[in-house]
Amino acid sequence: MSEFLRSFLTVAWFGLAAVLVAGLLLWVASVVRPVRPSGEKLLTYESGVDPVGEGWSQSHVRYYIFALLFVVFDVEAVFIFPWATRLEVYGLFGLVEMGVFVFVLLLGLVYAWRKRVLRWV
Repeated sequence: MSEFLRSFLTVAWFGLAAVLVAGLLLWVASVVRPVRPSGEKLLTYESGVDPVGEGWSQSHVRYYIFALLFVVFDVEAVFIFPWATRLEVYGLFGLVEMGVFVFVLLLGLVYAWRKRVLRWV
């Protein structure tokens, strides 16, 4: 067996050992822990507030799209911050590239606005 394959076999053995140890510890914990279910323990916990009504309710898809837009523009900030700290290194080329990046994101924002996704109802 080559040294290359032997190194992968070592990683596989350690991975198998990790899975076995984790499974063993979970099994031991399930055997040792006390099991005393009660009505209060089985209630759904919502920040200290007793649940009211049923747990299943439909939400409008607009809220999910709004959340996705927030994530997109939050990731934009993650990309802009390192660029802003090293702007003098990138020069004019970096400025133009970031301008194109922000322009494409603004096009997406205008598209969402025109489709009335940003209207919070």
